[in-house]
Order: sequence, then structure tokens, then C-alpha cells
Amino acid sequence: MTTREEALKFGLSFPDTYQDAPFHDDNWQLVRFGGNKKAFLWTYERDGYINLNVKVNPEVAYFWRKAYDSVIPGYHQNKEHWNTIILDGTIPDEDVKQMIEESYTLVSDSPTKRIYEAVKKIPYGRVATYSQIARIAGNSRMSRAVGNALHKNPDPDNIPCFRVVDSKGSLAGGFAFGGAEVQAKLLEAEGVVLSDGRVDLNKYQWQDEEAENG
Repeated sequence: MTTREEALKFGLSFPDTYQDAPFHDDNWQLVRFGGNKKAFLWTYERDGYINLNVKVNPEVAYFWRKAYDSVIPGYHQNKEHWNTIILDGTIPDEDVKQMIEESYTLVSDSPTKRIYEAVKKIPYGRVATYSQIARIAGNSRMSRAVGNALHKNPDPDNIPCFRVVDSKGSLAGGFAFGGAEVQAKLLEAEGVVLSDGRVDLNKYQWQDEEAENG
């Protein structure tokens, strides 16, 4: 990969991305993640080469800089969290793409996204608690955030929020997609038996080892 066009095309291949030129200077072309409008790929020409600025975990930043002379601390950006890739033909395409993908992942990641990904993993016919989803999503203290995220579920067909119950197995009285009765019907359709509006967690709760392996 040596051209701006190749880099932009790859950056735009990720979900919910768009190209932007915020500085009224065609030399600076960015690719942003639509979810938060943050740029994860900066492209510009400098000293005769196309350069890419990509976000990076600090512990990984130095790995790439040691691996390639054409990967240097981020130009005009935080040098702990950004690298500059000089497209001089010395870096294999797969590594350039990996660095761009890592940047996209860092910029697009959010607690809400992690919550939705955790809920997607709950198996058919099983339930998880709010605190369990919070823990799997990386922060056991954000149970309330789990509830808020599920109330705003953007894709109920693929994010099965009806499989999430409270710590006692009770259904959500304010289930966002039709109320507790609808949640009960969806669970019963998957073979989950309810008693007095509650799920027997000893029988139907998704176990942590399943979460780790799933």
C-alpha cells in the first residue's frame, strides 16, 4: 500500500465510516467513525510520501516503531497514543491494514457497544443479569448503563435484550419493546419457564464459563 486512495478505501470498508476534509485543505483527508465522529485514519502527503496517522495502544505503539523504520511517533498528535505510517513501500500491506484496523477498533469502542456485544452472546433459551452483562462488558459497576443501553436498543432483532433480567430473575417492568408481557412471551417461546414473573436463574442463567468460551 503506497497511495492515499488505497488507504482511504480500506478505512472506509469498516462499518459506519465516512470521509472528511475538515481543514479546508485537500492534503488532509480523514476517515471518521460515524458513531462518535472521531477520526481513526488521517491521510496527508509529507516529504513526497503519503502518511497515515493511526491511533494505537501505548504498549503496542513501540512494537510497530521498532518493527519498521517507517512507523514513527504521531505527527502533530499525541505521540503516546498515535503513530504515523509513512507509505514508502517498506511495510507489508497486511501490517498497514492491521494498524488501521486497530485504530478503528480503538476509536469505535464504547461501553454501549461492549454491552450490545455481550448481550448478543447470550445463548438461545438462556438469560443473563444486568450485573453479569456489565461484568462481561468490562465494568461490573455499570449495571445501570446496561439498562439504559438496552432501553435504546437500536437492533432488537439481533441484540436480544429480552434475555436480560435482574438479579432475582425478575423481568423488566419497563421493557422497551412492549413491556414485561412481551418479554415473557419471547422468553417462553425459547423454552424459558417463568414462575410469578420470574426466571429460575439456577436453571436458566448463562454461566460465566460459557461467556468466556463464547
